[in-house]
Amino acid sequence: MRKIRKAVFPVAGLGSRFLPATKAQPKEMLPIVDKPLIQYAVEEAVAAGITEMIFITGRNKRAIEDHFDKAYELEAELEAAGKHALLETIRNVIPKHINCIFIRQSAPLGLGHAVLCARPVVNDEPFAVLLADDFMDVDAGQVPVLAQMTERYAREGASILAVQEVPRADTKQYGIVSATPYLDNLERVHGIVEKPQPDVAPSTLAVVGRYVLNPSIFERLENLGKGAGGEIQLTDGIAALMQDEAVLAYRYAGQRYDCGSKLGYLKATLAIGMKHAETGAAFTEYVHGLK
Repeated sequence: MRKIRKAVFPVAGLGSRFLPATKAQPKEMLPIVDKPLIQYAVEEAVAAGITEMIFITGRNKRAIEDHFDKAYELEAELEAAGKHALLETIRNVIPKHINCIFIRQSAPLGLGHAVLCARPVVNDEPFAVLLADDFMDVDAGQVPVLAQMTERYAREGASILAVQEVPRADTKQYGIVSATPYLDNLERVHGIVEKPQPDVAPSTLAVVGRYVLNPSIFERLENLGKGAGGEIQLTDGIAALMQDEAVLAYRYAGQRYDCGSKLGYLKATLAIGMKHAETGAAFTEYVHGLK
């Protein structure tokens, strides 16, 4: 089975739920303790053996490109000041064997359109899609979520969607699948619908921000009209793909935080702060002392 070498990061969104913080900086650059959300997502992709990082960007997103570029002046200042630990931190933001590619999405036409923008670089290879504001945390020693998915893709060869159960009242915020058990936390998807109202949702099994997709998805996305919200929806492309090939839903091991919402972002900051190597012990003591 072909190895997943490429990952797509759609980062062109406006981040309107975090205004005014995102007026001049991308939401993907919001930090969890000391690293931005996008760096956590890239590290997850690196852990899955991916070497080509494809960022689909928009206006006011240059900070992401700068973050993964070499910072000559900063490195020189840290070296002159003898701050060698910080210097190594800066130099190791992205491993040397990783290639970063930036593609501008001309207009906010939806997640499906953002994925389609990557087609000239992905070509006919299977690939991953990671939404950075879906922060995926795993316990120490546990395989990161995307690596769990690429391992299963290597066995099955079918497109895989990360899924979790959500409250029925929340189905209108997600793509929702109907599926039947297959094997090993995998289910075969029979239907998928974008943001259904709770009373008509086919289930409470929601797709979250990790995908491993066969390149045949591109042809379906290219032939789609506009869907929910007047956008080209990845969900609709997956629904079309299912007419011709199997699509699997994977109940991953780990904890997801919706860092596109203020509450989810605060929860992630709390969780990572309490186990961070530098702050964990003191911060945990502080949290437990709160009333």
